[in-house]
Amino acid sequence: MHETTLNRLLQALPPRKKDAHKGDFGHVLIIGGSLGMLGAVILAAQAASRVGAGLVTVATHPEHAALVSVAQPNIMSYGVTTPETLLPLLSRATVIVLGPGLGKDEWAHALFSTALTTTLPMIIDADALNLLAEKPTRKNSWILTPHPGEAARLLHTDIQTIQEDRLSAAKRLQKKYGGVSVLKGAGTIIVDNEHETIICNAGNPGMSTGGMGDVLSGIIGGLFAQHLSFFDAASLGVYLHAHAGDIAAKLYGERGLQPQELLEYVWDLE
Repeated sequence: MHETTLNRLLQALPPRKKDAHKGDFGHVLIIGGSLGMLGAVILAAQAASRVGAGLVTVATHPEHAALVSVAQPNIMSYGVTTPETLLPLLSRATVIVLGPGLGKDEWAHALFSTALTTTLPMIIDADALNLLAEKPTRKNSWILTPHPGEAARLLHTDIQTIQEDRLSAAKRLQKKYGGVSVLKGAGTIIVDNEHETIICNAGNPGMSTGGMGDVLSGIIGGLFAQHLSFFDAASLGVYLHAHAGDIAAKLYGERGLQPQELLEYVWDLE
C-alpha cells in the first residue's frame, strides 16, 4: 500500500469533536460463537472496540453469553436461540460482522439466513463464507474476507488454483458476490468494481494462526461503523491489522504469535 493511499485512508477518520458521544461511532453486531468457538467472537469484539466503534454487541450461543462479558466487560452480549431472538439486536446495529465461530449446524444456518434478510451492511467471515458458498448470493452491501481455502469453496475450485493467480481469484470473487472482496494471505488483496485494486505489503508469517482472521473482521467492522466506505474500511483495516502484526512479531517473534497481541499496536503508526 502506497503511503499516499494510507494517508488518504487515515484522513477519513478525522479527530473526534469535543462533544462526541458513543452514538457517533456506530454499533457493531458480531454474530457467531457456536459451542466450543467462543474465542472467535471475543477476538472480533475486542478488535472492533479497539479501533473505535462506539458500541459493540455479541450475539452468540446462550451458553456463552455471560462469558463474553467476563472476558470483555465493555462488550454487550446476548444469547440467541432462534432468529426471533436475533431480530431486536439487528434493529439496533449499524453493521454486522457475521461468521466468527459461527459453525455450520442448524443454529448457524438459522442466524446466517436471518442476517442476510436485512439491509444492514455486513462483513462476512469464517463459517459464514462457507455457508455462503453453499447458497451463493450477490450483494453490494458487504465485505467478504476469505482465506485461500474459503475462496476456493466460494469459487468451487481448489486452493492451488487460487494461489497460482491470487489477483484473478480476488476479482472473480468480487464479480460473483459483489461488494468488496478481501483475499487474505501473503499480500492481501482488496478489490471492488469502482476503485484501484490494493495489495497490502505488510504482514508476516507469524500471523498464520487461528484467530487472526477474527481480529481482522472486527477491525474492518469497527472502522465501517465510523462512517468509512466499504472499500476504505476494508483497505485501512487490512493495513492496520498487518502493520500491528509486524510490530508484534518484532517484539514477540513470529513463532507462536497470538492474535490478541496485535490489538495493542493497531494504532501505532509511527
